[in-house]
Amino acid sequence: MKKLIYLLSVILLTISYNVQAQSNQVHDGHVHSKGFVAMDKNGVFTPYEFERKAIGDNDVLIEIMYSGICHSDIHQSRDEWGGSIFPMVPGHEIAGKITQVGKNVTKFKVGDYAGVGCMVNSCGICEHCKKGEEQYCDNNKTVYTYNSRDFDGDPTMGGYSNNIVVSEHFALKIPQGADMKRIAPLLCAGATTYSPLKFTHVGKGDKIAIAGFGGLGHIAVQYAVSFGAEVTVFDVSEDKRNDALRMGAVKFVNVTNPDELKGLDNSFRVIISTIPTNFNVEQYVRMLKVDGEMVLIGMPAANKIPSVNTGALAGRRKIYGTLIAGIPETQEMLNYSVTHNIYPEIEMIEANADAINQAYQSVLDGKVKFRYVINMETLK
Repeated sequence: MKKLIYLLSVILLTISYNVQAQSNQVHDGHVHSKGFVAMDKNGVFTPYEFERKAIGDNDVLIEIMYSGICHSDIHQSRDEWGGSIFPMVPGHEIAGKITQVGKNVTKFKVGDYAGVGCMVNSCGICEHCKKGEEQYCDNNKTVYTYNSRDFDGDPTMGGYSNNIVVSEHFALKIPQGADMKRIAPLLCAGATTYSPLKFTHVGKGDKIAIAGFGGLGHIAVQYAVSFGAEVTVFDVSEDKRNDALRMGAVKFVNVTNPDELKGLDNSFRVIISTIPTNFNVEQYVRMLKVDGEMVLIGMPAANKIPSVNTGALAGRRKIYGTLIAGIPETQEMLNYSVTHNIYPEIEMIEANADAINQAYQSVLDGKVKFRYVINMETLK
């Protein structure tokens, strides 16, 4: 009986590896991939097949299970920041399973769950790369997961696809017990909000505000509440009031109602803005206490970037921006999120071009609560 069970397990394992080999076909060292592409700045997606780089000695091959849709995907696929590289396969919120490892890889083994965020390479030798802040590479050699050029000059392609090849350094370990269906958006939205909250040392009893309660904002609220802060949420949509309070905010302010804005000047030590369009910055700066900090993490289109009257900064008020998070802090964020059951609230869509196109329009119309995730396992 034991021999029969052993033989059956060998057969099943062989079938499993054969299926993986077929879905991640390797030809002449390169990995065949398929997914969805924007061919120009119209940002309309169609099916697409392409070749990824060969799996190097320090690389892993990840079979992508889920890919989040970030607002920055929309900006870049429509060339709203300028310099977009087409054809473009977006996606930098990636969660999946390791199916192959290079001979020098020690961080992962086949079968592990892994994620990829916004970066896939950097110089590795400058001050900030050595500190684990690869997003601030002093040599300007940060390579982003898509719409970027790797050191070989080839454009990077993102997670709206069935697989990805990446250095083990830039792959994140997904903790055991994680909710895989909801983990992907943490690789960008989670890192982008966790990092400034840690940098500003938000903690118990702090009165802080989150401006914008969308894909980024609703995760920022969960982190801040878990750190012990008293959180006020600002948004333009009354439909989000109950959700903000349900997630632990002590107050929701509808900024379209002037009465709700009264009496809030000099109220907050920290304000995190996730607003992805033009807005009245001074309105929020006035709400900062002396020595208060406003952190801008929302990234509007180039023609909708807000400006600020420097006079609003009187009273030692500070305003600055941050950029995603380095690999060590992103790993810290993942571990913290799973331990404290902090996840995005998502709407799952199938992996087809029509569904992605519709999801983009719904994001622009403010109809998503709160993050779309593409189920890449449904890719045909």
